[in-house]
Amino acid sequence: MEKNFDIAKARWEELAPIVKHAQDAYHSTGEPVMVDATYDSLIHEMRALEDQFPALWSPQSPTMRVGAKVARGGLPEIAHRERMYSLQDVFSREELRQWYESIAAELPAGSRFTAEVKIDGLALNLTYRRGMLETAATRGDGITGEDVTPNALAISVIPQRLEGDDHPELVEIRGEVYFPVVAFEEYNSLVEARNEEITRRNEEIRAHNVQIRKENAARRREGLEPLPTLRTEPLLKEFVNPRNAASGTLRQEDTTSFALRSLSFIAHGIGYLEGADKALTAKLATQEGVYEEFASWGVPVSDQTAMVSSMEEIEAYLDKFQNARDSLDHQFDGVVIKLEDRTVQEALGFTTRVPRWAVAFKFPPVEVQTRLLDIRVQVGRTGRVTPYAVMEPVWVDGSTVSQATLHNPTEVARKGVKIGDMVILRKAGDIIPEVLGPIEALRDGSERDFVMPTHCPACGGEIRASKEGDADLRCQNTRSCPAQLTQRIVHIGSRGGLDVEALGDETGLWLADPDRFRMDALIALATGHKVTLEGEYGQAVNLKLSLAKRQELGIVDEDGAILNTESVIPAPVLESLGFPKPAVPVLETEAGLFDLTPASVENVWIWQPVKKSGEETGDWRYVRAAWTKPTWLKATVARPEPELKKPSEPSRTTLKVFDQLEVAKGKELWRKLVALNIRHVGPVAAKALAATFGSLQAIRDAGLEEVSSVDGVGEVIATSFLSWFEEEWHQEIVDRWQASGVKFEDAPLSGQSQVPQTLAGMTLVATGSFEGYSRDSINEAIEAHGGKATGSVSKKTTAVVVGEKAGSKETKAIELGVPTLTEEQFNRLLETGELPA
Repeated sequence: MEKNFDIAKARWEELAPIVKHAQDAYHSTGEPVMVDATYDSLIHEMRALEDQFPALWSPQSPTMRVGAKVARGGLPEIAHRERMYSLQDVFSREELRQWYESIAAELPAGSRFTAEVKIDGLALNLTYRRGMLETAATRGDGITGEDVTPNALAISVIPQRLEGDDHPELVEIRGEVYFPVVAFEEYNSLVEARNEEITRRNEEIRAHNVQIRKENAARRREGLEPLPTLRTEPLLKEFVNPRNAASGTLRQEDTTSFALRSLSFIAHGIGYLEGADKALTAKLATQEGVYEEFASWGVPVSDQTAMVSSMEEIEAYLDKFQNARDSLDHQFDGVVIKLEDRTVQEALGFTTRVPRWAVAFKFPPVEVQTRLLDIRVQVGRTGRVTPYAVMEPVWVDGSTVSQATLHNPTEVARKGVKIGDMVILRKAGDIIPEVLGPIEALRDGSERDFVMPTHCPACGGEIRASKEGDADLRCQNTRSCPAQLTQRIVHIGSRGGLDVEALGDETGLWLADPDRFRMDALIALATGHKVTLEGEYGQAVNLKLSLAKRQELGIVDEDGAILNTESVIPAPVLESLGFPKPAVPVLETEAGLFDLTPASVENVWIWQPVKKSGEETGDWRYVRAAWTKPTWLKATVARPEPELKKPSEPSRTTLKVFDQLEVAKGKELWRKLVALNIRHVGPVAAKALAATFGSLQAIRDAGLEEVSSVDGVGEVIATSFLSWFEEEWHQEIVDRWQASGVKFEDAPLSGQSQVPQTLAGMTLVATGSFEGYSRDSINEAIEAHGGKATGSVSKKTTAVVVGEKAGSKETKAIELGVPTLTEEQFNRLLETGELPA
């Protein structure tokens, strides 16, 4: 037991300064050193240790602090008349039920609760005397906060004078200041535009200074005074997220800034109360009454608050908002449950650190922090070279994330991230993970800048802008860069292309770039991991180099670190080990796609990471990509040589690929136009062209003016389409596909059954999930019936088809007065063409 206490004490002492530093940083400066999820985890662990070993607890423990002392020399201090407590956090529904059951026995029959979204902002205490705003203060340490009265007065929704005349002598109104999401995005856009202007001007200043320095050199030789150079202007700092934006903005000195004027406020409680008459006291006896009275005074309150009476109703409220994190104008990170009767609240009282009558249920985090290990680049199907972040794997919002796009070198510079940084990562719902920025306070000087490569990592081709003024950098080897070709093949098989289900990422890789991970396998071997090959008789052959051998060969230094990552292991050593030579891809361009047969992919091998329980081990293996592994009977005394039991044969997936490619030859013309990978030509433009002209040859014969006039095409797309055929290797694709039986024309419609055009002239948006449709098939149904399927809601939208978890598009439709349809109503619309009354 004593040993367990010593371990717990050591861990507590390790956590205490980290947590205290985080509290000081956030509450005193607005510049956090960790994200909420990390802080919540650490403080939760400290409290668990104190609960298990009470001797660790003291009134000075960081777990007792609501916030942090006001920084001396900063804003003036204001003492709260009634202490501002934080709430107990729970992270699972089981913990929430335990809290509910812990107080249920002490509650009067029929007790109710308020369920409220937990606004992710900064706590603020407004003191009104006889209806006039006297002071505004941050929470600080719960006892004393910072005086931000001038800034609070600049927030338009905070009334300087309460409406009506039913006011107490003195009242503290507690709430949350937040940065609305739309305003936050607008602010960062303004900063981005301003930084572009500053960057342009700084470049002019640097050019000017170069000339001045040259002139000064001449002036010095003549004994003249040097001319002054100009100073460049620092870039403005963008906010990482709305919460930090609210915290930093409320403390700034400039009370006229756009950021401060963008802030908003929602009240969620009442503190000290003095001089209220009996009628007002009665109104304020419940949380519901408090909110009604606040609203009558002109104080903003949430319209999402609900009255609940049971654990089942509380869970239903959680269900409503847990999967709708982007449904409101502000960010929220959980739900707060409060006992509704304030008299019973007072009876339940407080523990040493939190009220017993309220709890905060925290949703799984959408923001976490992790280490940025590297910034690498990937090459897309159009040759665009995109930096991406490689991070220590971290669990965020339902999945493990280890990579995130960084878009372009300008974005890397704008975010200010360096390799080695601790970064903030965000992923909301099914949105692509995004690196928001670094936690600069955690830098130790070992971080290094990202340098964009000048040559493609996949083929060695030159990386540069394709034309002057183009922000994107592209690999210029468009014909046969394996990375580009892989993505073009995947695009050919996509739902918007030929819809070949088996022609996905994995198949594209082994057809065009089977050696994509060869260097990873080499690095694994160089760092002491195992690489497994298939032997002559199907047996596993394991390659592994001891540390001594790797040091002898000069692969690693005395600490085991790789000395040369460009050529990890010398070629003679690889040859002696039997390591496979670089592979030659089956396809050099997509022109040969329809010429392939199962026999032509028999000898394709790929590199795969070895996993255990779903986690990568660091080992690699070299396996057959398209054919099965043969099985052998082991040698015996009677049969001294192994005997082939079952030869290798095409896998089911391989056979499926070729079956579906055969079917694809006769699919609709628009799909084949999309499959050609012509820039700007997606399904919408391709359908318009196919419907207008009927064949590829007719489109090419039409000319620029006629093609441009097609609705949904225009000059940019038409120019891109027609100029694509000027490249000889592009024409080769069409010629070889046609020679293989691909038909670039649509069959006449006369002998086919016509789909009734009940949606002709209508524009519909589908949002959410449906029982009878996938996301793609409902749009296909709209278009098949003559309608136009779009992804955004506007006043021109005819109707919005709403499924489960519809989100913001449904909200916008209601705001604009656009009709919304259930799936059943949509099906009737397909039949009749009439919108419901």
